[in-house]
Amino acid sequence: MESVVVKNIVKTYGKEKKIAVNDVSFSVNKGELFGLIGPDGAGKTSIFRILTTLLLADQGSATVGGLDVVKDFKAIRNTIGYMPGKFSLYQDLTVEENLNFFATLFGTTIEENYDLIKDIYIQIEPFKTRRAGKLSGGMKQKLALCCALIHKPNVLFLDEPTTGVDPVSRKEFWEMLKKLKQQDITIIVSTPYMDEANLCDRIALIQDGKILSIDTPKNIIGNYPDALFAVKAAEMYPLLQALKLYPDRLASYAFGEFAHFSFKGNPDKAGLKLFLESKGIKNIEIKEADVTIEDSFIKLLS
Repeated sequence: MESVVVKNIVKTYGKEKKIAVNDVSFSVNKGELFGLIGPDGAGKTSIFRILTTLLLADQGSATVGGLDVVKDFKAIRNTIGYMPGKFSLYQDLTVEENLNFFATLFGTTIEENYDLIKDIYIQIEPFKTRRAGKLSGGMKQKLALCCALIHKPNVLFLDEPTTGVDPVSRKEFWEMLKKLKQQDITIIVSTPYMDEANLCDRIALIQDGKILSIDTPKNIIGNYPDALFAVKAAEMYPLLQALKLYPDRLASYAFGEFAHFSFKGNPDKAGLKLFLESKGIKNIEIKEADVTIEDSFIKLLS
């Protein structure tokens, strides 16, 4: 059963009709953890705002839980949870006051749905009398998630929930999402972090408002068509410049402390090393590399 269906959505902004979402279509199954993966400005937030009934699309249609995002916007707002990218709770209210406020909005109480938020709430409960604006980034994130869950939504929308959060809090957050998924809540999360893509059941890679690929992370990585190599040298910049000049270069780019490189035709590591040495590159190391989501994304852009 499909919880979310998006068909040929188009969204433009301004007099210039700048395209933010370009003929996007996808569906999300009930109970699925679905990731919308792409850099800032790719169109992720516009899609989220359309699906949460905060923005009207110029063209196309979308349903959430079988309800139309235009005709049934009031009903949808009662059945979804939305955590926007920017912390949007009331900074001057305490943790407890924010939770009670959002529970009241939806005609419920903290106690009624406590089982759903318990694992998250116990981490922020020691700070329940602290104003939200005084919380750390990780604690703000947990409070916002509690507020989005307080009415027991069927679909949870999380727009870049871990941006600006420390690595430990990011890991904890994704552990929380795994537990929520076990309660049959459909979760749609957007993120610019490619490593988080591997934590989703399926992902849609998006750039410039267009979907590049939709599949499981494993399948997207498995469909990478080329042999990939990691190249390291004493200095990165001269290495990247030299790799661009290699006659049989298909692609090359910086990837951490290595440059990732692929050949046109059959790989020739020995020939590449000799070429780099002729360009004055020192301390060369060339080895096979494991393909990542980021490599797949870069390949789809080429």
